[in-house]
Amino acid sequence: MKIRPEEITSILRKQIEEYDVETDLAEVGTVLQVGDGIARIYGLESAVALEMLELEHGVTGLAFNLEEDNVGAALFGQWEKIKEGDSAKRTGRVASVPVGDSLIGRIVDPLGNALDGGPPIETDERRPLEFKAPGVVDRQPVKEPLQTGIKAIDAMTNVGRGQRELIIGDRSTGKTAILVDTILNQRGQDMICIYVAIGQKSSTVAQVYERLKEAGAMEYTIIVTAPASQAAPIKWMAPFAGAAMGEHFMFGGRHAVCMYDDLSKHADAYRQMSLLLRRPPGREAFPGDVFYLHSRLLERACKLSDERGAGSLTALPVIETQAGDIAAYIPTNVISITDGQIFLEADLFFSGVRPAVNVGRSVSRVGASAQTKAMKKVAGRLRLELSQYRELEAFAQFGSELDQATQNSLQRGERMVATLNQPQYAPWPMEEQVVAIYAGINGFLDDIPVQDVPRFQDELRETIRTDGTIYKEIADTGDLPDELAEKLSAEIEKFKQGFNSSDAPALAGVAG
Repeated sequence: MKIRPEEITSILRKQIEEYDVETDLAEVGTVLQVGDGIARIYGLESAVALEMLELEHGVTGLAFNLEEDNVGAALFGQWEKIKEGDSAKRTGRVASVPVGDSLIGRIVDPLGNALDGGPPIETDERRPLEFKAPGVVDRQPVKEPLQTGIKAIDAMTNVGRGQRELIIGDRSTGKTAILVDTILNQRGQDMICIYVAIGQKSSTVAQVYERLKEAGAMEYTIIVTAPASQAAPIKWMAPFAGAAMGEHFMFGGRHAVCMYDDLSKHADAYRQMSLLLRRPPGREAFPGDVFYLHSRLLERACKLSDERGAGSLTALPVIETQAGDIAAYIPTNVISITDGQIFLEADLFFSGVRPAVNVGRSVSRVGASAQTKAMKKVAGRLRLELSQYRELEAFAQFGSELDQATQNSLQRGERMVATLNQPQYAPWPMEEQVVAIYAGINGFLDDIPVQDVPRFQDELRETIRTDGTIYKEIADTGDLPDELAEKLSAEIEKFKQGFNSSDAPALAGVAG
């Protein structure tokens, strides 16, 4: 048998062409330096920005700085176990978090690990940590109200589904209380609440959890926590993880509200990371892109167009001020990004006004378009009257004799402040708020002593509840037509005749 060389050549060529073996080539680098949750890694020349890296001991890294000779990475997990010389491997995936209904009712860290002692969270879906916000064409105007249950907010600085409303004030002025009340008020409203605690004490988060669990609100709430004891990278990640979880519901045609408590600590964590990564510092040592940090986070909140499913993600960021200074760097940044702010003032808080909303400095840029018709009708004059009252109150301290019109304005203002005062964890439904404000704005409280106003409103609420038709009609239609307003006026007048006020005489103004 004669073997021809050309046959052998063709067989070999064919075998070489068809030869296929699965190769597993992984780009592996070495840790050069590690400390404070940051590592410098040599040998990952092809790594991309925000790529997940695998390190030893189950630690995850996130490529932040892509430099000529090394990669600066933020570490998540038990980063203290990492030491110089350890290996780090590229994964080819960008940072993502688990999302889905299985997270509802749980306390998780920003990586999606359960922190409540319950079973591990099982979910098939993940969403990227950073995601491009929907464009103008994919959005629609904010027009559905998100009821907080707080009279002062729903009447004057109302929040709509898809809005970004900032809650700003000094420490211990009731910022977290507003968030908790808002969550409690979402029962039966088809709303998923995501409470993101950034740099809070674990005991504070536990208190919030117990309060929500007690009220049955954990059935529609996710708590994401990055406690104060954690390193800066996990605090940086927390709000982005919360936004990703909220986006899952929004793109599924559902409604979610994400609360970031608070972004001051988030900015501090980002500053710490940036300085450790040797990024150039700017004003107040914050990096130059700290504005972009918050704008790309908050811009993800929107109301999607009907074609995209009409879902919504509402953002309620919190900023802590120092001595009421809203002109500082981070407060002005976030004010310029959001669609309005609720400013809580320490002086009001300590003088007994709760919630301590400063009417003059608080605003909702969505306006009445996200209010029900009934609320629009009764709350239109409220802001103006309260602003005038605050001005006259300051003026009245210097004048001994005031004309009757000024005294009337002061008396009406005092009673409206008393009407808007509200204890914590007691949200009011929209229809009950409308009736309470209607009674104040139309002069039914003018001859009621100020100290009796809260009792008057509570007893009026109970009286109108027993009949139920007025509340039901306002709740069903969202409107307060003239016939119903007349019927309501008659009911209030009838109730007022049987109301027993205390012996103390009504205060005639605050003239000294």
